[in-house]
Amino acid sequence: MILYIAEKPSLGRAIAEVLPKPLKKGDGFITAANGDCVSWCVGHLLEQAEPDSYDAVYKSWKFEHLPIIPTQWKMKPKPKTRSQLAVLRGLVKKASQLVNAGDPDREGQLLVDEVIAHLGVKGDKLNQTQRLLISDLNPQAVKRALGQLRSNREFIPLSTSALARSRADWLYGMNMTRAYTIQGRKVGYQGVLSVGRVQTPLLGLVVRRDQEIANFVSKPFYEVLANLITEEKQTFTAKWQPSEPCQPYMDEEGRVLAKGLAENVVQRITDQPARVTKVISKSKQQAAPLPYSLSALQIDAAKRFSMSAKAVLDTCQALYEKHKLITYPRSDSRYLPKEQFALAPKVIDAVQKGASELTQGVAEPNPTLRSKAWNDSKVDAHHAIIPTEKVANLGQLSQGEKQIYLQVARQYLAQFYPAYQFDETEVEVEIQKGKFKTKAKQDKYLGWKQLFPASSNKEDESAQQKLPHLIKDQLLHSGQASLIEKKTQPPKAFTDATLLSAMTGIGRYVTDPEIRKILKETDGLGTEATRAGIIELLFKRGYLQRQGKAIISTQVGQGLINSLPQSATTPDMTALWESHLNAICRKETKYQSFMMPLIDSLTQLITQAGEQLPTSLQGVKAPQGRFPKRRSTNKRTSSSTSKDNNDKKIRK
Repeated sequence: MILYIAEKPSLGRAIAEVLPKPLKKGDGFITAANGDCVSWCVGHLLEQAEPDSYDAVYKSWKFEHLPIIPTQWKMKPKPKTRSQLAVLRGLVKKASQLVNAGDPDREGQLLVDEVIAHLGVKGDKLNQTQRLLISDLNPQAVKRALGQLRSNREFIPLSTSALARSRADWLYGMNMTRAYTIQGRKVGYQGVLSVGRVQTPLLGLVVRRDQEIANFVSKPFYEVLANLITEEKQTFTAKWQPSEPCQPYMDEEGRVLAKGLAENVVQRITDQPARVTKVISKSKQQAAPLPYSLSALQIDAAKRFSMSAKAVLDTCQALYEKHKLITYPRSDSRYLPKEQFALAPKVIDAVQKGASELTQGVAEPNPTLRSKAWNDSKVDAHHAIIPTEKVANLGQLSQGEKQIYLQVARQYLAQFYPAYQFDETEVEVEIQKGKFKTKAKQDKYLGWKQLFPASSNKEDESAQQKLPHLIKDQLLHSGQASLIEKKTQPPKAFTDATLLSAMTGIGRYVTDPEIRKILKETDGLGTEATRAGIIELLFKRGYLQRQGKAIISTQVGQGLINSLPQSATTPDMTALWESHLNAICRKETKYQSFMMPLIDSLTQLITQAGEQLPTSLQGVKAPQGRFPKRRSTNKRTSSSTSKDNNDKKIRK
């Protein structure tokens, strides 16, 4: 008997649907006519054991216990899904062949692997376990996947990386939360201070941004525009480029702060002759944007529809599981396997039949065009999010589902249109020995941009000026110059889009230049599957709140960040850990090479926590209803004791 172990019931049913009929449904499994069986997990069936499972003394929160570092890690069944684990135990014993059918990412890999390990599968049975990768729940796609089974051993690094991540979250979250909660009680703070490997640096980004905004002092600066006229009475403007002698009157960003200097320039260039000193014209083209990863989709949906990261993820899950209209959504890839290109005509046809509005009034997509999206070297367990071959009935979708489906479908169709072509011209003009510059962009052929509403092309707004035909040494007349007074603006508060963008491009916020060198563009804070949940967690814990579209920190969130050492609140350490976890996936480093430095740094952080009190939390009230009530087991040490059920709520 072949036993397919899926990550969740919906995936299990999709697999069973293409097995020999008739199917026989059991309690937690489905048997096919040929005797093969499909069962499933219900998310993680196992969880990390709590500290008191290692030693009952850890039931009380005391600083002298820290750091708690298991020598032999324990997993325990989740109480609510214990019965499904029992079903799998019986089926695994009967099976001659196992197939890991977890979702195609590192968590999906670990989720099934840890069950197989917990049930004691060893020897040939373990070595012969296969891996089924399904990213599309439609029957034809599931059949294709069944014909492309791989050895589960190929994915050991993926599983190891997920295991290392899980243990790192336990170690860091459990120990740091206990340490700062205990210290917080000493200054009168009555709540649990949840500290996480990912959530706390993310909160730190928001708190520091809020502080920058609060401390910002606006100052005026000045620009000068020359209004230029050709002999044919054609007009355009060019912006003054301050020379080196002007440096003492400018800020670090090159803005002129002295109004008198700018006024002097206006007087000098008004009603004066001018000469074109440089004309550079280039024909350029821009390839279509790649299909979506989850984060890229969440960022675009936040900008376009004001949808939160969690709302986008939930909508994607419905489109994937319920409607079967998009492929696996928790993907960090924006590329597609080359073999998928053969399916393009069917997918394009399905999109045009179900969402004809996308191509209404524009050229037809060309299914023979192959964009740079098809790249096997950039695809591993899962590929970019794209439409399936199923024709959508938009009338049956919610507003959010329709918006996300059309967004995914449009991005896929763009792969089958030529590049956007345009001319870009840069001009320099000299007036009274001063330099003035302008540039303009002229569309030649829209290509893939035909699919995108003009209002979404905001990057074009700065290049809307139309320039007359100009040549070097051409004489012009400078009319009445314009003095423009502006004010420096504070940084903008984070929004769903910009906070997600910060998580995916965390290198921009890393303070250590050596770590920044190590990090690659693809390294981020958290994973595609966890980012939305981490943001929501900070809201639930009362550390973040919304003001319109803005995401800002609360008094508790600010107090926590101001109480922690900088290394715990900046993304440097966590970003480096993420880089090492990705290296484990790529077989470039090993589990112990990641865990040992982590334990060393954690020990130092706990020592540091014990040497100072979180005084910034004095007088701050804990959010109500955020955590379970703490129970003292010893009145004399009530400030350092707690029921261990809090531990389940502090990971990441």
